[in-house]
Amino acid sequence: MAYGGGGAAAAAAAHAALVQAIKASGVLVRIEPEEFMKIMNNNRNGLVVSSVGRAFNRGYHYLTSYKGLAFYTKATAELSFHSSVEVIVSKQIWMPT
Repeated sequence: MAYGGGGAAAAAAAHAALVQAIKASGVLVRIEPEEFMKIMNNNRNGLVVSSVGRAFNRGYHYLTSYKGLAFYTKATAELSFHSSVEVIVSKQIWMPT
């Protein structure tokens, strides 16, 4: 079996995996924490997935759905939501780059 040009093949495979991840995640909107809180104030019965970043991805990460779109934010301080918002704590939120 020949192994020439493996770098290009690996890069193509990585790109294909990224394209599939983006397709699977649908529309994803990255916003500032202040905008995220505005959405959650309009979505008092909403659901938020949260995680605490580790290593190179420090901070608090949040994901929610509102009017058919998925919104993501990263904050340096923990965000506080209305008591009616359901918060699910996740080990990690993975975002396609």
